[in-house]
Formats: sequence, structure tokens, C-alpha cells
Amino acid sequence: MLVSAKDMLNKARDGKYAVGQFNINNLEWTKAILLTAQELKSPVILGVSEGAGKYMCGYKTVVGMVNGMIDSLGITVPVALHLDHGTFEGAKACINAGFSSIMFDGSHLPFEENFAKTTALVNTCDVLGLSLEAEVGAIGGEEDGVVGMGECADPEECKKIADLGVTMLAAGIGNIHGKYPENWPGLSFETLEAIKAKVGDMPLVLHGGTGIPDDQIKKAISLGVAKINVNTECQLVFQEATRKYIEAGKDLEGKGFDPRKLLAPGFEAIKAKVKEKMEIFGSVGKA
Repeated sequence: MLVSAKDMLNKARDGKYAVGQFNINNLEWTKAILLTAQELKSPVILGVSEGAGKYMCGYKTVVGMVNGMIDSLGITVPVALHLDHGTFEGAKACINAGFSSIMFDGSHLPFEENFAKTTALVNTCDVLGLSLEAEVGAIGGEEDGVVGMGECADPEECKKIADLGVTMLAAGIGNIHGKYPENWPGLSFETLEAIKAKVGDMPLVLHGGTGIPDDQIKKAISLGVAKINVNTECQLVFQEATRKYIEAGKDLEGKGFDPRKLLAPGFEAIKAKVKEKMEIFGSVGKA
């Protein structure tokens, strides 16, 4: 059964560890993450972007697949199914489809509009028992080949959004999605400390977990980050393992072309990466 991310994040904040949000793209991805969480007794958040939701034939299909797997794999650790970087329309669609957690990303909108739309969703999510993530200060990333540096959020704006009663807050602290450029200056811990001072107990979310050095991850957790998003890193190891399998000609041996065999090395690579991340985040044994 899917749960809201609220309890798992409050426990993480108090216990000074973080819960990983691992984005899912297909059946192999979902199965690898759920099995690893179960093996390590770690709570987990499955992230679904609007693009991935469309790719997997809509949010109802995703909810059906995840619920079916939790049941058939005997998953007993807490699992939240979370919309990642949702629009207002996307948030409503995921609420209707049966997601247990929602992110509304209004960071690119004028602050007043972000505030108004987040307010509207707070009430709905409260009534339905869903967790809600909001974002202040856009997270950088690659668009059209240009890597935009992550903005640093305004601590005052963070406080205004936190005071609405959202479950968790994603605040830009110089982090970006995708691979980090060579000249990336690192996370702004000054900004993180200033935000933490304003929002108090609010669990904070670190996006763009791929490529941030482990010591910076651990420092961010010590300063109030309770949820860390990982996506690109799983994609990279999946691609690498699949490439090796094909370059070694294994798809031409026997029934090596069978997709269950072809995708197995990538599946194992995701499991290993998720395990590594859960160990760094400190969520192992916390379910």
C-alpha cells in the first residue's frame, strides 16, 4: 500500500538521515528500486516526472504497476509514489490517479502565482492525506546544450511557502539536474543554513543528487535535508551495463536477445546504485 512521504521524512529529519527519491522510467526500474528498498529495510520514494508518466501510458498505469508490484513482491517498507516537478494540471491528474505524494513546481512562475497555486494544493492534499512538495528558486540543469547554474532560493520566500503547511520544501542551493559541469562551485551551505533558520522543522529536499560529492551530501543532511532526488545516475549505470552486454556480443549467444536477459545487467546496475545511495543517505534499516 502506498503511503504519504510525511512520516518517513519527519523521521529522517529527526534521525539526521535522508530518504532517497529514485525516479522510475519502466518496469525494470521500479522493480529494481522496490526490491533494493525491501532488502535494505529502507523507506523509499518513487519519483515520476510528467514525461515519464506519459511514456508509461499515463498515471493510472503507473499507479496500477506500482501497487501490483508492492503486492506481488511482498514489499513491506514504506513506499511513496511521488509526482516530480509537476505542473498544477499534472498535480491534479496525479491526485485523481492515486499517487500518494505530489510535487508542485511553481519555481519558474512569479512568486505570487507559485504561492497561490501551492495554497490551493495544500488544502486538497491535507484532506486526502497526501504529502506535498513545493519549490522555491529554480534548480539549474541542461537545456538545449547550455548548463544553467542553479539559483539560490530567497530564504524569505522559502518561509512564506513553508508557512502554508507544505510537507517538504525544495529550495535551490546551487544544485542542478543532470551532470555537473567541471566549473560547478558546489552547494551553497550559507543559503541552506539561512533557509533552515527561516523554515525551522520543515524537511528540505535536495534535487540533482547525481554528481554531488558524498561529503557535501552528508553535510546537507546534517543541515536539514531529509529527501534527496536521484535520477541521472541510475540512467547512466543502466546504459553502461546494457552497452557492455551488447558490446560483449551476449545478445547473440543462445537466447541472449530475450529482453529479460538483455535488460538484466541494467536492472542489477540500478539495484547496486540504489543500494550505494541508500547507504550514503543513511536510510538503511530505517523502515
